[in-house]
Amino acid sequence: MDTVEELNGTYFYAGRSNLTAGELFFMIFCETTADHFGIEDVGAIVAFYTGFNNQKTRQKPKGAKAGTSRASKAMRRFFKTAKFPLGIKLPTWVGGYTPWTAERRMVAKIGTFVGRTIPLVGYVILASDVVQITYCSVRDYYRIARGNDKLW
Repeated sequence: MDTVEELNGTYFYAGRSNLTAGELFFMIFCETTADHFGIEDVGAIVAFYTGFNNQKTRQKPKGAKAGTSRASKAMRRFFKTAKFPLGIKLPTWVGGYTPWTAERRMVAKIGTFVGRTIPLVGYVILASDVVQITYCSVRDYYRIARGNDKLW
């Protein structure tokens, strides 16, 4: 964080003067976002992107979701037909990763499970990033803002 001052009812922050409260919050939010993103977030974006089921695949049975994802193709190729021991089946989600579009399916194949779980992990990491950035931005803004300029 750079020098912070209050001048004539406006703020000075990160080399910029005469900032309103909204502009100050925006500057803090941008700085927090830039500080937050690191190499682990690239992994989240890759996991997120590989989960889109936009790849062509064989003819599927009636009721199946069209297409497959890059992650699913790669994991099925890597694990081939390997299954979990003792006939164990684990839950996976298909058709989207939001609660109202996803369908849970139980699978016994390791490749299917891993291929469908990688994108879900990406979503969770990105959601966590959004929460952390928002929290840190509001926290830092409250350290600077005065009286009526605070959000709540």
